[in-house]
Amino acid sequence: MLSYKFRLYPSKAVEQKLNRQMALCRWLYNRLLSELNLAREKGIKLRRTDTQALIVDLKRHEKPELGEVYSKVLQMANYQLWSNIRALAGLKSNGRKVGRLRFKGAGWFKTLNYNQSGFRLESGKLVLSKVGKIPIKLHRKIKGKIKGVIVKRERSGKWYAIFQVEDKPEPLPKTGRVVGMDVGIKHFLSDTEGRQIENPRFYERALDRIRVRQRQLSKKRKGSRNREKARVRLARAHERLVNQRDDFLHKLSRFYVNGYDAIAVEDLNISGMAKNHNLAQRILDASWGKFLHYLSYKAGRAGRTVVRVNPRGTSRNIPEGFDRDYVASLRILQVGLGRPESTPVEMGPLLGVPVSAVVAGQAPSSKQEAPCESWG
Repeated sequence: MLSYKFRLYPSKAVEQKLNRQMALCRWLYNRLLSELNLAREKGIKLRRTDTQALIVDLKRHEKPELGEVYSKVLQMANYQLWSNIRALAGLKSNGRKVGRLRFKGAGWFKTLNYNQSGFRLESGKLVLSKVGKIPIKLHRKIKGKIKGVIVKRERSGKWYAIFQVEDKPEPLPKTGRVVGMDVGIKHFLSDTEGRQIENPRFYERALDRIRVRQRQLSKKRKGSRNREKARVRLARAHERLVNQRDDFLHKLSRFYVNGYDAIAVEDLNISGMAKNHNLAQRILDASWGKFLHYLSYKAGRAGRTVVRVNPRGTSRNIPEGFDRDYVASLRILQVGLGRPESTPVEMGPLLGVPVSAVVAGQAPSSKQEAPCESWG
């Protein structure tokens, strides 16, 4: 299942309707949770089908306003409740100390989930049942069968449609090339072909702007229109940061998936590494986990192989005169392919790749001959 995200431009009237429906979904979620808690106290075990049947009764007798919302969207609010219950039970079974599921406050519901039906695309507009037509910016073609649409309101006030699409993977032609990579703080990653990708440090670069927005927000009176404007400006600063980071990670992962049949990477315990308070912010800013996720799912769809390697010992006993990260990437590749370690070839200066080149889709090849082996 793939996701396509497109910007929506609802009118003021439609935006009010969307916000109203989200508020009703929040009410329904809390009402169903209240029924579950009451049944638990009485020793009665309810199932998802029971709470789903309750929606019809609530619509008829207690909250007729629920009729303003498409029925599938109401059902998905019930589904979300049970998904949260399962997630909480999973944490508990893993030994985590957890309490009961909490009721959701005002503004918590930020999505309307149209599953299977209740939507269509028509002449540059997304048509939603019981909402109407919303202009949409379709900046790329949707490939495959659309199974559902999630309408989402970001904290910045922007609206998006996320299409969930079912399509067939498209394997890429074999390249006969493999690569190993070592991620780090100084460089985002170093690979076996001598590239060293600049660490973008998006958060550090955006920090001054975010701090200014936070100070402006703190000075505004709670509940005022000026405070809401300041909150939106802060949210947009955070959104811009996330978009820049995701764009970089998507393009870098695509570069490696397109160019190599097999990719050996470190199997990192990022949550454990982030406990180092001196490096935590830089580790989280680098978003190695998200990069490896993008790399893995794109590789799977392209018929490529991603091999995760225990990083223990890959950076130790580095031969004198060699770059530590480059040697680590060689060892990761060797361990990932199950082959004995070899002495790294002496190379000239490694090729530094700036963030701008990655974002422009121009990550270059190394100037040196790459230590390359065919895969399978």
